Amino acid sequence: MENIILIGHGSPKKDANNIDIVGRLLHNVIHSDCSKGCVRAAYLQFGEPDIPEGIKQCVQDGAKRIIIHPYFLSSGMHVTKDIPEMIKDAKDKYPEVEFIYTEPLGIHDKLIQIVAERIYAANGLKPEAIEERSFEIISEETDLKGFPPEQVPIIQRVIHATADFEFKKTLLFHPQAISAGFEAIKAGKDILTDVEMVKTGIIKRWLKPWGGKVICNINDDDVIRLSEETGRTRAEIAMEKALSGSHNIGIIAIGNAPTALLKVIDIFTRHSSLVTRHFPLVIGVPVGFVKALESKSSLSAQKFPFITNLSRKGGTPVAVAIVNALLKMLKGGDIKSEK
Repeated sequence: MENIILIGHGSPKKDANNIDIVGRLLHNVIHSDCSKGCVRAAYLQFGEPDIPEGIKQCVQDGAKRIIIHPYFLSSGMHVTKDIPEMIKDAKDKYPEVEFIYTEPLGIHDKLIQIVAERIYAANGLKPEAIEERSFEIISEETDLKGFPPEQVPIIQRVIHATADFEFKKTLLFHPQAISAGFEAIKAGKDILTDVEMVKTGIIKRWLKPWGGKVICNINDDDVIRLSEETGRTRAEIAMEKALSGSHNIGIIAIGNAPTALLKVIDIFTRHSSLVTRHFPLVIGVPVGFVKALESKSSLSAQKFPFITNLSRKGGTPVAVAIVNALLKMLKGGDIKSEK
């Protein structure tokens, strides 16, 4: 069993002794499948536990290997003398335990980025400048060079909306997805959403010049009544209503309801007469544990244009980000330098 101890200096100001938070974040990164508290914090002075007690707790919990990281910026006396002496005492006391002592934080390019971010924040950046810097950080932290250029702004905006780089790996595009979305917007087609939150998030001023509008029927009285009578979800009934009553839908954005996505797939595969000859672009990214991944897997096998992600993740922010990325790309300009 391996434990990690982050060593902080400690402060008489008790709420400053908070590197246990860093420990939890580190635990999530390197031991993501572990439910045990194997990353701990200890303090040189003022804070609890102190270093000997922190080591003792690890040993009592069965640790056979203890990695000790001095959470210090430089190799001063504490790092080069005080802490190593405590580790030497621990080795004598616990000879059956392996101890590993790491370098401190030191000089690292990521620390330079953090300092730069603090400077930007202190200068009171405007919202658009903060977003621009956010896209710069995304570009710095992930390589999207291997992706088709037209997909990159969409992937970036989804990552920006979720702070989740996993979408780089899970987003899936039908070959005609982006061109279908562009054609629909330029033709003044409407955007159908599964829930009001997706409708609210779409930037209407970017859509307005093209003549389309955003539609959501989930709160219509007849939809609510039919759901109560049949036991079917309002989301699927709303989709059915919209697609049977309108021939001006060019994009369908589903971020919440798997049943809505499954209903759209059912309509498009079995009742194609209910829609126009050119299928709308289906953005299907519902989030959840029940039917979410199944519905997206089904969408990924379809021949009509789609954008989806093959994981349980998704949701309103993802659906909104994809639609707004398409609108922004048509609006013009580099998505990373939006003004």
